[in-house]
Amino acid sequence: MKLYMHAAACSLSPHIVCRELGLDIELVQVDRQSHRTSKGEDYLAINGNGYVPALMLDDGKVLTEGPAIVQFLADSVPHGASLLPAVGDLRRNEVQSYLNFITAELHKPMVLLFNPIYSSVHDEIRALVSKRLAWLNSRLTGPYLTGDAFSVADAYLFVCLNWSPWTDIDLKQWPALHGFMARVAARPKVREALQAEDLEAFDADGGYFAPHAYLASAGRTGEPVRP
Repeated sequence: MKLYMHAAACSLSPHIVCRELGLDIELVQVDRQSHRTSKGEDYLAINGNGYVPALMLDDGKVLTEGPAIVQFLADSVPHGASLLPAVGDLRRNEVQSYLNFITAELHKPMVLLFNPIYSSVHDEIRALVSKRLAWLNSRLTGPYLTGDAFSVADAYLFVCLNWSPWTDIDLKQWPALHGFMARVAARPKVREALQAEDLEAFDADGGYFAPHAYLASAGRTGEPVRP
Protein backbone atom coordinates (compact mmCIF):
# COMPACT_ATOMS: atom_id res chain seq x y z
CA MET A 1 0.00 0.00 0.00
CA LYS A 2 1.02 3.60 -0.59
CA LEU A 3 0.18 6.46 1.75
CA TYR A 4 0.27 9.87 0.09
CA MET A 5 1.30 12.39 2.74
CA HIS A 6 2.84 15.66 3.89
CA ALA A 7 5.16 15.57 6.87
CA ALA A 8 3.29 16.43 10.12
CA ALA A 9 0.00 16.90 8.26
CA CYS A 10 -3.20 14.96 9.01
CA SER A 11 -1.73 12.07 6.99
CA LEU A 12 0.44 11.40 10.05
CA SER A 13 -2.66 9.85 11.64
CA PRO A 14 -2.98 6.87 9.23
CA HIS A 15 0.81 6.64 9.20
CA ILE A 16 0.78 6.12 12.97
CA VAL A 17 -2.04 3.58 12.65
CA CYS A 18 -0.05 1.59 10.07
CA ARG A 19 2.94 1.52 12.42
CA GLU A 20 0.81 0.48 15.40
CA LEU A 21 -0.71 -2.37 13.37
CA GLY A 22 2.58 -3.47 11.79
CA LEU A 23 1.30 -2.84 8.27
CA ASP A 24 3.77 -2.50 5.41
CA ILE A 25 3.29 0.96 3.95
CA GLU A 26 5.17 3.04 1.38
CA LEU A 27 5.19 6.76 2.13
CA VAL A 28 4.83 9.02 -0.92
CA GLN A 29 5.40 12.74 -0.37
CA VAL A 30 3.10 15.21 -2.12
CA ASP A 31 4.24 18.74 -2.95
CA ARG A 32 1.56 21.18 -1.79
CA GLN A 33 2.16 23.72 -4.55
CA SER A 34 2.75 21.57 -7.63
CA HIS A 35 0.60 18.57 -6.59
CA ARG A 36 3.38 16.33 -7.85
CA THR A 37 4.46 13.37 -5.80
CA SER A 38 7.98 12.30 -4.88
CA LYS A 39 7.52 9.55 -7.50
CA GLY A 40 6.67 12.09 -10.22
CA GLU A 41 2.94 11.40 -10.29
CA ASP A 42 0.16 13.95 -10.77
CA TYR A 43 -1.49 13.78 -7.37
CA LEU A 44 -4.67 15.41 -8.69
CA ALA A 45 -5.16 12.29 -10.82
CA ILE A 46 -5.03 10.25 -7.60
CA ASN A 47 -7.11 12.54 -5.39
CA GLY A 48 -8.89 15.28 -7.28
CA ASN A 49 -9.29 17.34 -4.10
CA GLY A 50 -5.52 17.71 -3.96
CA TYR A 51 -5.12 17.25 -0.22
CA VAL A 52 -3.72 14.36 1.79
CA PRO A 53 -4.04 11.65 2.88
CA ALA A 54 -4.86 9.16 0.19
CA LEU A 55 -4.28 5.44 0.50
CA MET A 56 -3.57 3.43 -2.65
CA LEU A 57 -4.21 -0.27 -2.20
CA ASP A 58 -2.17 -2.97 -3.87
CA ASP A 59 -4.86 -3.39 -6.54
CA GLY A 60 -4.69 0.32 -7.42
CA LYS A 61 -7.91 1.38 -5.71
CA VAL A 62 -7.69 4.65 -3.79
CA LEU A 63 -9.30 5.55 -0.49
CA THR A 64 -9.39 9.16 0.71
CA GLU A 65 -10.33 11.00 3.93
CA GLY A 66 -8.33 10.23 7.05
CA PRO A 67 -11.16 8.96 9.32
CA ALA A 68 -12.25 6.48 6.64
CA ILE A 69 -8.67 5.38 5.97
CA VAL A 70 -7.83 4.63 9.61
CA GLN A 71 -11.00 2.55 10.02
CA PHE A 72 -10.20 0.61 6.87
CA LEU A 73 -6.67 -0.05 8.11
CA ALA A 74 -7.88 -1.31 11.49
CA ASP A 75 -10.46 -3.56 9.83
CA SER A 76 -7.90 -4.97 7.39
CA VAL A 77 -6.14 -7.17 9.96
CA PRO A 78 -7.50 -9.46 12.70
CA HIS A 79 -5.59 -7.65 15.44
CA GLY A 80 -7.00 -4.30 14.28
CA ALA A 81 -9.65 -4.57 16.99
CA SER A 82 -6.97 -3.32 19.35
CA LEU A 83 -7.33 0.10 17.70
CA LEU A 84 -10.98 -0.10 16.58
CA PRO A 85 -13.42 -2.51 18.26
CA ALA A 86 -15.49 -4.84 16.08
CA VAL A 87 -18.85 -3.99 14.53
CA GLY A 88 -21.58 -4.43 17.12
CA ASP A 89 -19.37 -3.34 20.00
CA LEU A 90 -20.55 0.04 21.34
CA ARG A 91 -16.94 1.01 21.93
CA ARG A 92 -16.50 1.08 18.14
CA ASN A 93 -19.26 3.68 17.88
CA GLU A 94 -17.60 5.70 20.63
CA VAL A 95 -14.35 5.75 18.65
CA GLN A 96 -16.26 6.75 15.50
CA SER A 97 -17.98 9.53 17.43
CA TYR A 98 -14.60 10.93 18.43
CA LEU A 99 -13.32 10.64 14.85
CA ASN A 100 -16.28 12.72 13.65
CA PHE A 101 -15.79 15.25 16.44
CA ILE A 102 -12.09 15.67 15.72
CA THR A 103 -12.52 16.09 11.97
CA ALA A 104 -15.39 18.59 12.23
CA GLU A 105 -14.69 20.49 15.44
CA LEU A 106 -10.88 20.50 15.63
CA HIS A 107 -9.17 19.58 12.36
CA LYS A 108 -11.08 21.89 10.04
CA PRO A 109 -11.04 25.05 12.19
CA MET A 110 -7.40 24.52 13.20
CA VAL A 111 -6.40 24.35 9.54
CA LEU A 112 -8.08 27.73 9.02
CA LEU A 113 -5.78 29.18 11.68
CA PHE A 114 -2.84 28.49 9.37
CA ASN A 115 -4.46 30.39 6.51
CA PRO A 116 -3.90 34.16 6.41
CA ILE A 117 -7.02 34.57 4.28
CA TYR A 118 -9.05 34.02 7.47
CA SER A 119 -6.85 36.19 9.70
CA SER A 120 -9.69 38.64 10.38
CA VAL A 121 -11.64 35.89 12.15
CA HIS A 122 -8.76 33.94 13.67
CA ASP A 123 -9.64 35.11 17.18
CA GLU A 124 -13.19 33.83 16.81
CA ILE A 125 -12.00 30.51 15.36
CA ARG A 126 -9.47 30.13 18.17
CA ALA A 127 -12.20 30.79 20.74
CA LEU A 128 -14.36 28.07 19.17
CA VAL A 129 -11.47 25.59 19.16
CA SER A 130 -10.70 26.43 22.79
CA LYS A 131 -14.30 25.72 23.75
CA ARG A 132 -14.11 22.31 22.08
CA LEU A 133 -10.77 21.56 23.73
CA ALA A 134 -12.16 22.44 27.15
CA TRP A 135 -14.98 19.95 26.59
CA LEU A 136 -12.55 17.30 25.41
CA ASN A 137 -10.30 17.91 28.42
CA SER A 138 -13.26 17.24 30.71
CA ARG A 139 -13.96 13.95 28.93
CA LEU A 140 -10.41 12.63 29.04
CA THR A 141 -10.48 10.78 32.36
CA GLY A 142 -8.26 7.86 31.33
CA PRO A 143 -5.00 7.55 29.41
CA TYR A 144 -6.85 7.72 26.09
CA LEU A 145 -10.16 8.94 24.71
CA THR A 146 -12.16 5.78 25.41
CA GLY A 147 -10.20 4.52 28.41
CA ASP A 148 -7.07 2.41 28.67
CA ALA A 149 -6.87 1.34 25.02
CA PHE A 150 -5.16 3.47 22.36
CA SER A 151 -7.46 3.83 19.33
CA VAL A 152 -7.43 5.28 15.83
CA ALA A 153 -9.16 8.36 17.28
CA ASP A 154 -6.25 8.94 19.65
CA ALA A 155 -3.82 8.94 16.73
CA TYR A 156 -5.95 11.55 14.96
CA LEU A 157 -6.29 13.73 18.05
CA PHE A 158 -2.55 13.62 18.66
CA VAL A 159 -1.87 14.89 15.14
CA CYS A 160 -4.34 17.78 15.37
CA LEU A 161 -3.18 18.84 18.85
CA ASN A 162 0.40 18.71 17.60
CA TRP A 163 -0.39 21.84 15.58
CA SER A 164 -1.26 23.81 18.72
CA PRO A 165 1.99 25.81 19.10
CA TRP A 166 1.67 27.08 15.53
CA THR A 167 -1.96 28.15 15.93
CA ASP A 168 -1.33 30.08 19.18
CA ILE A 169 -3.18 27.56 21.33
CA ASP A 170 -1.52 26.68 24.64
CA LEU A 171 -2.54 23.18 25.68
CA LYS A 172 -1.04 23.65 29.15
CA GLN A 173 -4.30 25.27 30.22
CA TRP A 174 -5.92 21.84 29.74
CA PRO A 175 -3.77 19.44 31.82
CA ALA A 176 -5.48 16.25 30.63
CA LEU A 177 -4.81 17.11 26.97
CA HIS A 178 -1.26 18.24 27.71
CA GLY A 179 -0.57 14.92 29.44
CA PHE A 180 -2.23 13.05 26.58
CA MET A 181 0.25 14.55 24.10
CA ALA A 182 3.26 13.43 26.12
CA ARG A 183 1.76 9.97 26.61
CA VAL A 184 1.08 9.41 22.90
CA ALA A 185 4.42 10.88 21.82
CA ALA A 186 6.16 8.32 24.05
CA ARG A 187 4.58 5.34 22.29
CA PRO A 188 7.32 3.44 20.38
CA LYS A 189 5.34 3.17 17.14
CA VAL A 190 4.38 6.84 17.24
CA ARG A 191 8.03 7.72 17.63
CA GLU A 192 8.84 5.51 14.64
CA ALA A 193 6.34 7.47 12.55
CA LEU A 194 7.77 10.81 13.72
CA GLN A 195 11.27 9.63 12.82
CA ALA A 196 10.15 8.36 9.41
CA GLU A 197 8.66 11.79 8.61
CA ASP A 198 11.89 13.45 9.82
CA LEU A 199 10.09 15.54 12.43
CA GLU A 200 11.80 17.36 15.28
CA ALA A 201 10.79 18.88 18.59
CA PHE A 202 12.40 22.00 20.02
CA ASP A 203 12.91 21.94 23.77
CA ALA A 204 11.17 25.31 24.11
CA ASP A 205 7.93 23.55 23.16
CA GLY A 206 8.32 20.14 24.75
CA GLY A 207 6.67 17.33 22.82
CA TYR A 208 5.40 19.05 19.69
CA PHE A 209 6.88 17.98 16.38
CA ALA A 210 7.35 19.61 12.98
CA PRO A 211 9.74 19.58 10.01
CA HIS A 212 12.94 21.51 10.72
CA ALA A 213 12.26 24.02 7.93
CA TYR A 214 8.87 24.86 9.40
CA LEU A 215 10.29 25.30 12.89
CA ALA A 216 12.98 27.62 11.55
CA SER A 217 10.54 29.70 9.48
CA ALA A 218 8.26 30.07 12.51
CA GLY A 219 11.13 31.51 14.53
CA ARG A 220 11.34 28.61 16.97
CA THR A 221 14.57 28.54 18.93
CA GLY A 222 16.31 25.84 20.87
CA GLU A 223 18.05 22.59 20.15
CA PRO A 224 16.17 20.22 17.85
CA VAL A 225 15.27 16.95 19.51
CA ARG A 226 14.75 13.88 17.37
CA PRO A 227 12.15 11.34 18.55
